[in-house]
Amino acid sequence: MRMSKFYAPSTKEAPKDASLPSHIFLLRAGFVEQLGSGLYNFLPLGKRVLDKIRAIIKEEMDNAGALEVSLSFVTAATLWRESGRYNVFGKELLKFKDRKDNDFVLGPTHEEAMLSLVKNKITSYKQLPLHLYQIGLKFRDELRPRFGLLRCREFLMKDGYSFHSNEEDLEREFNLMHQTYSRILERLGLEFRAVEADSGAIGGSGSKEFMVLAKNGEDDILLCENCDYAANVEAAKRAKKTCDKPRPEANYASKFHTPNVKTIEALADFFKIDEFYTIKAVVKKAVYENESKLVVFFIRGCDELCDTKAQNASKALELVDAKEDELLKAGLKPGFIGFIGLKNVDFYIDNELENEKQMIMGANETDYHLIGIDVINLNKERFKDLIEVKENDACVKCGGKLKRSKGIEVGHIFKLGQKYSSAMNANFLDENGKSVPFYMGCYGMGVSRLVAVAVEASFDEKGCIWNKTLAPFVLEIIISNLKDEKAVNFATSLYESLKNQGVEVLLDDRNERFGVKMNDFELMGFPYAIVVGKGLENNELEFIERKSLQKSIIKADEALTFLKESL
Repeated sequence: MRMSKFYAPSTKEAPKDASLPSHIFLLRAGFVEQLGSGLYNFLPLGKRVLDKIRAIIKEEMDNAGALEVSLSFVTAATLWRESGRYNVFGKELLKFKDRKDNDFVLGPTHEEAMLSLVKNKITSYKQLPLHLYQIGLKFRDELRPRFGLLRCREFLMKDGYSFHSNEEDLEREFNLMHQTYSRILERLGLEFRAVEADSGAIGGSGSKEFMVLAKNGEDDILLCENCDYAANVEAAKRAKKTCDKPRPEANYASKFHTPNVKTIEALADFFKIDEFYTIKAVVKKAVYENESKLVVFFIRGCDELCDTKAQNASKALELVDAKEDELLKAGLKPGFIGFIGLKNVDFYIDNELENEKQMIMGANETDYHLIGIDVINLNKERFKDLIEVKENDACVKCGGKLKRSKGIEVGHIFKLGQKYSSAMNANFLDENGKSVPFYMGCYGMGVSRLVAVAVEASFDEKGCIWNKTLAPFVLEIIISNLKDEKAVNFATSLYESLKNQGVEVLLDDRNERFGVKMNDFELMGFPYAIVVGKGLENNELEFIERKSLQKSIIKADEALTFLKESL
């Protein structure tokens, strides 16, 4: 491709609302153009990268035995009502009516639509398993779209859905997709981890996220120093926490006067104990479809509540901080809340507190705490995983130390089980002739997001640094001076030879200053460049590697052979 015929409008200035390198460089280098809040057009450079990512994903999915389909971007609201998600998915679900007053949604995900595709068509276990996938547009009406392609409203996604006759076969496909996603990311040249994750609005019995490690990652992940355990902080588990400080001792449970002792820090100081032996109450307002109510979460005093785990425990659509006047109105005593004698409020207790002895917590009476509390004889349903796992906590798998890292989610695989098929009455006949709901898996990967992720994983202060797999062009030939006829003829001949041999090469034959051309090369980030300039008189060309910006001199008459070996 000749750059004089190409469309890649580059700019010197960074967009005002852009903060991440991928957002800045993809806009500045002319890979994408912002159309509106969270909406982007892909320009020729960006489309070339996008197509390469898409091709690798398609090849690996096809090799895994999945079948490609293409579903409508618009989905009938009746399907979402049937699954029960129409009113609970949240405001990210864009709803609209057509001219006949029928309700539709722009698909943020396609579980319902894909299930409808096979319902009453796949009727026997003999037709299973089946895995269908598509690479298509999705729309989520994000409240605050930001970070360019990393969090936008319209995006290209690979979403696949598998159907099985039993849980064992679902587990097999889940593991196959784990391997497939790993191969995709390895081929894309990205450093990643598959981490345990929260299933979120998709639901299901288990899920894993694929995180590309990047210092600007929006997700916090915990990695074990000694083994392969990795998890998003929203789903991370740890080995039960211990404490070597002296445990408080009371002959029997009793109420103790603690005037103005409203915080865990003050409580531990009052009794001269470690916060490990205290129980903290965190009150949230849980929002449900038709109501909201206060819920109390009890955790160890030295721990923090994980909002995602708390939301899952309470099955709320959303959790928000409760105000003090709301607590008082509900009869709660801020700073002195405990689960013994707690009335008219739902509450949950962290798993690690079960069977703990000699604990201290609020007495539900102003200026009083209970001492000598044993956390026993409580309904098992009260105990949930609630705490936020932190760096240096012990790995649940091997006991090693957990370290915190930053990652960007690029893929998510779920074991949905029978959640959607049961709700939508999508059944098949099993070996015994019994009508049974499908066991389903769901497998998503952000295709357009991967364009930005690749930049976040590899850039410098000058611009993008693409690897050879993803680069829109592997080599750029830069003509230093268009008035130098010999240089123009040589560069053009080299360009034609490489192009004929299948090399993705861009010839910068623009009538621009050399500095402009070099700045664009560094900004756009092609892996290599050849500069054809004054050195040609001495049979010399300048070869530049973008990653290190290292320059070397090669012989002009050996350039074709050298480049074939290098590229």
